[in-house]
Amino acid sequence: MFSQFESFMNRFFMPIAHKVDNQRHLSAIKAGMVAMTPFTILGSIFTIIPALPNMLGPKNAVSLFITSNADLFDLPVKLSIGMIGLYACLSIGMIGLYACLSIAYNLGNHYKLYIPGCVTLSGFAFLMMVATFTKTGQLDVTNLGARGLFTGMIVALLTVELYHWCKTHHLTLKMPDGVPDFVSRSFELIPVTLITGGAFIAGRFAFLNFAGELPPSILTRFLAPLVGSMDNPWAVLLLNFAICTVFFFGIHSSVFSPITSPIMVTFIAENIAAMNAGEAIPHFYTAGAVSSFFGFTGCGISIGCVVACMLSKSKRYRKIGKISLFPALFGINEPILFGAPIILNPIMFIPHVFGGAIIGTLPMFFMHWGWIAKPIFNPPYVGVFLEGFLTNGDYRTIFANALQLVLAVALYWPFFKVMERAELKLEAKKAAKKSIFSKEDEDTLAGLDLDF
Repeated sequence: MFSQFESFMNRFFMPIAHKVDNQRHLSAIKAGMVAMTPFTILGSIFTIIPALPNMLGPKNAVSLFITSNADLFDLPVKLSIGMIGLYACLSIGMIGLYACLSIAYNLGNHYKLYIPGCVTLSGFAFLMMVATFTKTGQLDVTNLGARGLFTGMIVALLTVELYHWCKTHHLTLKMPDGVPDFVSRSFELIPVTLITGGAFIAGRFAFLNFAGELPPSILTRFLAPLVGSMDNPWAVLLLNFAICTVFFFGIHSSVFSPITSPIMVTFIAENIAAMNAGEAIPHFYTAGAVSSFFGFTGCGISIGCVVACMLSKSKRYRKIGKISLFPALFGINEPILFGAPIILNPIMFIPHVFGGAIIGTLPMFFMHWGWIAKPIFNPPYVGVFLEGFLTNGDYRTIFANALQLVLAVALYWPFFKVMERAELKLEAKKAAKKSIFSKEDEDTLAGLDLDF
């Protein structure tokens, strides 16, 4: 039964997964969203800094410095009134713009285009598709953040594709060979800029006159069922089950990143905005929560197998367990995945796929039920337990991780024992082959008490 399922995955699913993973547009989105990690971390850190005076007391030097420079520390995370009107936080609040520029960079790099041209054209096109203005004529930057993220993704792809189309059809200016390269490339962009700029100006005119609104509002309604489904822990459980399944067959979970990463970035931005506004935090599905709980010691919560190996009677498994422990504490589980092995091992299918999905999603159910706080921070990976605590500042996440550890060991243990029995028999056979004497001969030689 398992061999048939493995054959099916190898024959039908793996080729599709590899094509998806290598598809240029999805690869550009995936790389572009990964580049957003520093901005989410920055925004999360500056959300915490204003709370330090309450923790340290108002009279010490650190608290006085923070309170006296509140405008500076609030700038990365809060909406404020400035000379140009409302300007958003300069990290999370601009995530749509940053993502657009980053995706354009990666797709342009794939086509070997002039990168400054890709980035500037996509930035102009994005602003043309999202910019709105207040009654006083000031720029309203609401759509530059999470609300405009999906628009930014689409605009970046369309802009670079239009640039690539212009270049392949020779709709560019060709300068003489003696002209410096940077000058030649700048002049090359003139027709491309006219065509691309004209296309998006026409697009803005069409949206406003026929739809009565710009793409961010339209996409928000259109994608609401997909994005909203990730606020349901049962939907996240189903997704995590799919991730564990493909991972079991050697396909990295990054194939899901073009879909999941924009949603997680949107959710952490909205969580930070809600916290700063004093509102209830709405979402639990963020990169920090996924890494802390579903990625607890690695996909499949493989710490259960690591602990079982360390307590094994088998020499080989004890070595594997010792080697795998430290990496697992930082979410790196390749040593145990390929050392035990877990990957493509029918015995480990149930604990890795079913156990990894259920145990990995369990703390997200706790967040959904209000038992532990929802995330406001995507911390850099600092190891198990501490990462979970930093995600939301709730000490109860430590107990949630401890529960995951206990459940993982309990689930992996009986399946590991099946592997261990087979390994002990194999080790016994190898030990018997190493001796040239039978047991009776060894007993006879031992009784002679020979001393050489």
